Amino acid sequence: MTSPSSVPSIEIRLASVADAGLLAELNDFVHSVHALNRPDIFRSDPAPSEVAPIFESHLAREDIRVFIASSSGRSVGYAMMLLIERSGDALMRPRAFAVLEHLAVASTAIRMGVGTALVDAVHTAAKNAGCSRLLTEVWDFNQEASAFYQSAGFTPMRHYLEQAL
Repeated sequence: MTSPSSVPSIEIRLASVADAGLLAELNDFVHSVHALNRPDIFRSDPAPSEVAPIFESHLAREDIRVFIASSSGRSVGYAMMLLIERSGDALMRPRAFAVLEHLAVASTAIRMGVGTALVDAVHTAAKNAGCSRLLTEVWDFNQEASAFYQSAGFTPMRHYLEQAL
């Protein structure tokens, strides 16, 4: 068993456009799980050079924040948050909320507090941005992620169902 004093510290920082290549590499930790379980949706093994422009585009948006986690001088994960504001109408109340779009942690850093530190950073940023809720979604095949999110205080809100055509 690892003692608390031997667990490396985790530093969280806000990503910049210059981090697009790094994020493309870190994305592989989570993308590979999705591609393995849903090859009908996710491409397998995209090259970081194909993925980096996607992150460049995300990082250029004012409604997206990306946080990078480092431990012992190594980048070990990231989280991407989307800020959403909706005006009210006759059916819905006005609301501001954040969506945790991506959470990726290196396999070598799982269960070391990296995911929790990233969720905490997103939570704080969302609250500081005036959001009243933090949402995320998890694929049904990813029971490990579902258990993590529930342990982090997320509760089920709605379910998507699909039918092949």
